[in-house]
Amino acid sequence: MDDFTHFNEQGHAKMVDVGEKPVSRRTAIARGSVLVNEHCFSLIRSGGMKKGDVLTVSQIAGVMGAKRTPELIPMCHPILIDGVNLRLALDEERLAVDIEAEVRCDGRTGVEMEALTAVSVAALTVYDMCKAVQKDMTITDIRLVEKTGGVHGDYRRNVTLQSP
Repeated sequence: MDDFTHFNEQGHAKMVDVGEKPVSRRTAIARGSVLVNEHCFSLIRSGGMKKGDVLTVSQIAGVMGAKRTPELIPMCHPILIDGVNLRLALDEERLAVDIEAEVRCDGRTGVEMEALTAVSVAALTVYDMCKAVQKDMTITDIRLVEKTGGVHGDYRRNVTLQSP
């Protein structure tokens, strides 16, 4: 069990103690997409969805998701997020809503989960706002693309999928 940081000596789940780790600048960038049909794409682009402006509402939802990550993911530490930059872009060729979240903090633990949660919540909000028009949308390719800071160092994804 020594290799598993989220288990105690008895094999029970525990939250890792990060109190002794040094504070450092942490950033994380995550991306994902929602694939839609032509009609749905057209309504999103024109602002014609009955629930409102899909991109703006989803952007706000993603920021809220990042801030609430420790309430959703059991072993995540509550952290003071310095900033969340969430971008949504329409890709007409792929009929996709592309989502990118960048999260920053000065802390003892990373913000990867906050960035991934921001993208996930934004994607779910796109789905929710469009489901009356299209039920078979696909939420896809949610992944961490970059992170900086911390004892494990920087990470940059080698294989880049479609990006906003």
